[in-house]
Amino acid sequence: MSRVAPARRRAGVAPRVALLLAWFAVPLVPLLLWAAADRWSYPAVLPTDWGTTGWRQALDQGALPALGRSVLLGLAVAALATPAGAMAGRALALHRVPARRVVEALLLAPVAVPPFAVVMGLTTLALRLAIPAGAGLVVVLAVSAVPYTVFVMRAAYAGHDVGMEEEARTLGAGPRAVLLRVHLPLLAPALATAAFLAFLVGWSDYVVTLVVGGGRLVTLPMLVGALSSATGNDAVVAAVSLTAVLPPLALLVATALLARRGAR
Repeated sequence: MSRVAPARRRAGVAPRVALLLAWFAVPLVPLLLWAAADRWSYPAVLPTDWGTTGWRQALDQGALPALGRSVLLGLAVAALATPAGAMAGRALALHRVPARRVVEALLLAPVAVPPFAVVMGLTTLALRLAIPAGAGLVVVLAVSAVPYTVFVMRAAYAGHDVGMEEEARTLGAGPRAVLLRVHLPLLAPALATAAFLAFLVGWSDYVVTLVVGGGRLVTLPMLVGALSSATGNDAVVAAVSLTAVLPPLALLVATALLARRGAR
């Protein structure tokens, strides 16, 4: 009986996994077709001429430099927001924090407050303080990402077994060894998830990048928006859109695999 139950659970999970994969894959099908189409006229169901014109035009429009900027921006936001979220999440989960409700409200405020209103105020402040646009953009997006990293890390620390760290200290491990060999490996799946969410904030942002960057820092979302505003650019828009979608999907799969590995 005990062997039948796991088999039934696995059989019930398979349709849900297939449905989830279809949810992500179906919207990508038109992009894949348009990106490979040199001509696709109504009423043809499939492109009438196949080719790589869209990809060549995407390269000519600066897709690769925009990809590099988006990657660097996402990594910088994740590098700031992930440790900040980890420290705040640990404090909220394991320690007594004075005025806890106020602190939680402040940490979650960037999600509740309209980002455009916040950005306009921070842009004025950054200009008066002569803060470089790139640095100001990273800081603003990191603040926007902190609520997500705090939420993930607080849940992780709530289920974290501190006794394993204490046992390691009892066996003679120093603070550095406890951190690197016990603490971080146990929390690696949660840290990867938090970093992924923070990366997405920087990777996919449009409004904050446009306002704070002043239109000079062209990322993939901005390039997609600019190309989409014109007509007849379906192939190049599809190519740039796929360039913007595929890296986060790859990171999502890697994060899911790491979380599954950590759950074993």
